[in-house]
Amino acid sequence: MKKYDVVIVMGSESDYPVMKKSQKLLKKWGVSTNTQIISAHRTPQLLEKSVKVWEKLNVKVIIAGAGGSAHLPGMLASFSVLPVIGVPISTKNFNGLDSLLSIVQMPTGVPVATVAVGGAENAAILAAEIIALSNKKINAKLVNYKKQLKVKVKQMQIKLKKR
Repeated sequence: MKKYDVVIVMGSESDYPVMKKSQKLLKKWGVSTNTQIISAHRTPQLLEKSVKVWEKLNVKVIIAGAGGSAHLPGMLASFSVLPVIGVPISTKNFNGLDSLLSIVQMPTGVPVATVAVGGAENAAILAAEIIALSNKKINAKLVNYKKQLKVKVKQMQIKLKKR
């Protein structure tokens, strides 16, 4: 069975347009990923079984996107000591506030790192930062990424002054 550094999980295929942003950024940096659909409510046994497999495969981080009741990240965290990063997915009725609150309000002992609603790219960055603690290649890519952010801001400043 192939090993992955990061597993990206979502509750349904409707979450993929957001979650593919994590997948794309991590792939760009050479972080191996596996993307899956597992429902916390419809397939809880598969969820628990999958987490145990990921632990055996030495997965480093789980990124979990969920909307509405958004139980997926918390359920994953309840079955494992792997770091879980929750990505709240926007919903029609509450624009993702329901998802955000469901993910961020975890009880003591079951933490889930939580990014902004739709913040799949930040989830990927955070996952890469965790991996970079023991991977110099990923660390170097992150350092370069942060430098590029600074360059972009300087370019915007120059452009603004020309107006």
